[in-house]
Amino acid sequence: MEANQATGGEAGVKELLEYLARALVDNPDGVEVTSVEGERSTILQLRVHPDDVGKVIGKNGRIAQAMRTLIKASATREGRNAIVEIID
Repeated sequence: MEANQATGGEAGVKELLEYLARALVDNPDGVEVTSVEGERSTILQLRVHPDDVGKVIGKNGRIAQAMRTLIKASATREGRNAIVEIID
């Protein structure tokens, strides 16, 4: 039963990152989140339209850091570790 919860948790964290990114960008159709599963952690790769990379990163990386903090906290609640990578 725990395996189902972890899988559902991963999907929830992935959906949360996608939701946050879509809310920030001008081209929400260009947002793509893929996950790479590790033994103890999940790497979430965020791709956005090239014009929107700056909006996702933010001034001095503040928005990117805030998203990473939210995703990490959400994953921790599910007993997982999640890392966000912004791919350009």
